[in-house]
Amino acid sequence: MFDIDRWQEIFDTIRKNKLRTFLTGLSVASGIFILVILLGFGQGMQNGIRKEFEGDATNIVTVWTQVTTKEYNGLNPGRRIEMNNSNYNHITSLYSDQLEFSSDRLRVRGASVNYKNESGAYGVQGVTPDHQQIENQKMLSGRFLNANDMKTNNKVAVISSKIKNELLKDIEDPLHEYIQISGINFKIIGIYSDEGGEREENRVFIPTPTAQGIFNGANKVSNLFFTLQPEENFDKAVEVSNKFASDIKQYLQQSHSVAPDDNSAINVFNALDEAKRFYTLTSSIAMFFWFVGICTIIAGVVGVSNIMLIVVKERTKEIGIRKALGAKPWSIIGMIVQESVFVTAVAGFAGLIFSMGLLEIVGPNVEVDYVVNPSIDFSIALNMVFLLIIAGALAGFIPAWRAANIQPIEALRDE
Repeated sequence: MFDIDRWQEIFDTIRKNKLRTFLTGLSVASGIFILVILLGFGQGMQNGIRKEFEGDATNIVTVWTQVTTKEYNGLNPGRRIEMNNSNYNHITSLYSDQLEFSSDRLRVRGASVNYKNESGAYGVQGVTPDHQQIENQKMLSGRFLNANDMKTNNKVAVISSKIKNELLKDIEDPLHEYIQISGINFKIIGIYSDEGGEREENRVFIPTPTAQGIFNGANKVSNLFFTLQPEENFDKAVEVSNKFASDIKQYLQQSHSVAPDDNSAINVFNALDEAKRFYTLTSSIAMFFWFVGICTIIAGVVGVSNIMLIVVKERTKEIGIRKALGAKPWSIIGMIVQESVFVTAVAGFAGLIFSMGLLEIVGPNVEVDYVVNPSIDFSIALNMVFLLIIAGALAGFIPAWRAANIQPIEALRDE
């Protein structure tokens, strides 16, 4: 039941000790503020890591080669390793039941891209149809490369929306128009966009066999890309992808006579393994943020408890008079606890509102590497405040219990 007299007493006590109450509330509010900001920053780091991986499939395994650094089987170091079609075909055939998508890639070096009088410096790459899924590319119009393009060595090209806007800006529908790649006509069959942004849209895709045949690529490929079938859980997926990456690296080392301990010639990047490292790191950082924030809140709650002890000490004689007049122990406890809860609740909600408002205003404008839109779920923050209020009640209960057990005669003697 609402007791207006008790609330009047609480407000009178607060008015008499404005500075003390303010500093106590500030310590509680700062605890919630720091915890919310830290958790928001932790979520921002997770958002940033997720964004770094969203440009490509998260379970991608990428292979590229460089030069050997060690002598092996009588072969001198310094050999440039070049993968070929047979390497790609062997891997896709051997692991066909594990692969979700696969593609090779041939970089056409030094190629010029023109449309009539317009020209631009873009990367030209020979790829397979699965490359669209591996790169998470969205077709805005037309289509991506297909099996028939590969089989018949079609001179077709897929360009990005960025290239379309720069080279064919006056053409409303560029499909079936022709661009010149090093003076050779290629029909535009599709326009794509890439989640990775403009840096990923600086490329023109043509069929790998066409690139090899026209641009003297022979049977060579520059990179191999694979994604594996989904597994039942993340850890299992990491385990399978690590084994796959290890197996294909071993196969390529044997195929190209590379020393097993030569870590430069054959390079395999496993995005899942890298993602696990980042997620483990961000989880550890988030746990640290929780620890720091909770310690800050505990410090604030301890401050509330100490202040309530001082309040009880100051009001010892008053409490003795109340008990002498017949006040019940739980009435005394309720009076002290109610004041503690009130101060804690007001300060906690103030810290919550200020911190959430700051994240809402500043968060979307944060532009820091690996930190994107720091934010926190409102329900989580609200639950933290309610837990803080419960903690405030417990913090007030100890001094209140002490007050309830004061003997009236002793209290009346107190000076």
